[in-house]
Amino acid sequence: MNITRNNVDALNAVVTVEVSKSDYAEKVEKVLADYRKNAAIPGFRKGAVPMSLIQKQYGKAILLEEVNKLLQDNLNKYLVEEKLDILGNPLPKVTEDFNWDVEDYKFEFELGLAPEFTVDLSAKNDVVQYKIIADDKMLNDQVARIQKQYGKLIAKDTVEEGNDVSGIFANSDKDINNRTTLSLDVFADKKTAKAFIGKKVGDVVTLKTKGLFDDDHKLMDFLAVGHDDVHGLDIEVTFTIDEVTTHEPAVLDQELFDKLFGPKVVTSVAELKAKIKEDAEKQFTQQADQKFLNDVTESLIANTKFDLPAGFLKKWIQSAGENPLSAEEAEAEYAKSENGLRYQLIEGKIINENGLQITFEDLKSYTTEIIKKQMAQFGQMDPSDEDVQGIVARVMSNQDEVRRLSEQVMNEKMLNLFKDKVKAKSKEVSYDEFIKAMYGELKH
Repeated sequence: MNITRNNVDALNAVVTVEVSKSDYAEKVEKVLADYRKNAAIPGFRKGAVPMSLIQKQYGKAILLEEVNKLLQDNLNKYLVEEKLDILGNPLPKVTEDFNWDVEDYKFEFELGLAPEFTVDLSAKNDVVQYKIIADDKMLNDQVARIQKQYGKLIAKDTVEEGNDVSGIFANSDKDINNRTTLSLDVFADKKTAKAFIGKKVGDVVTLKTKGLFDDDHKLMDFLAVGHDDVHGLDIEVTFTIDEVTTHEPAVLDQELFDKLFGPKVVTSVAELKAKIKEDAEKQFTQQADQKFLNDVTESLIANTKFDLPAGFLKKWIQSAGENPLSAEEAEAEYAKSENGLRYQLIEGKIINENGLQITFEDLKSYTTEIIKKQMAQFGQMDPSDEDVQGIVARVMSNQDEVRRLSEQVMNEKMLNLFKDKVKAKSKEVSYDEFIKAMYGELKH
């Protein structure tokens, strides 16, 4: 068997595999002999069927199967030996009038080659690394929410200032039908709140959505509409009241502090706010880290320039799935997946160049910490090592769990690397400002 390669350009190559009769004849003869031993053909005893008849009935199919096996085995071996980094799989070049009646064959396969490129993590970029601060307004609001949550709920017949109203926002044209509860101070102006004063259960209040709240994003929560619809949404909605309540706020005393955090962990309102601030900012760090990871990823995709063997990949996409795609469908699929492929290549290069490969110990250590945190949430603050490792072993025997945890470990490694090497601008923001940044609405 002779295998040669013609590099069409830096991203495309054609491999030619020449198969001669001596490569496959012995294997074909052996398979035919096995068929003959077991063939059950009327008129012949088992094992006594003439080889000429076996050859006539099965010869061509066996020849195709054995040659195909030879092709796959030797082509794969060639790709490994030549250390070719290919995208997708080799595509056989179709020959309409291929002649299987000759003894020697020639097959050609198109290859898409992975591009050569560099990744510069320290290059100039417009990525911002946010630090979210729990400001005084947020802390005061959270304290008020705690007092409300642990206070006494009182049902009312008529809406008065300071009450909460529950009901359904509706607009049939926009397919809005969402039950929610709101306090009257949520509206952007007092005139809207006054429209509710004196109303009773069953009454309907009609509102305009434009400027209804101080932040249009609140329409997403209260009306259950998507982000793309909230900005400038200018329609009328009805709110049908089905419940009116008021709250007698809980007293901020030691009994409440102990209920929230355990005995004597918090002993004053100042400590309460400090604790809320600490917990909130810890949660915010996770959100800010995820945004930083996403933003660096987008920046790397946009700024790491390299060509792809697009023509080859589109042809490969046409035949790669269970059902063949048309050229137009493959074009659309390529457009959707191109950035994902680009990041896979970039990520692979970053992992190799920075030694970020995941080891078994990495995965075991990460899983152990996850299990301990979960056990702590259920009150097991000091589990035995034997108990923890027993659960870790069960988790790591599940391939889906291993895949999910491996992605988390790699994300953590990439995040730490990006924090160390990517030159991003740092900025402290409130949580509201961070939400605007998430939607690209905050100026740097």
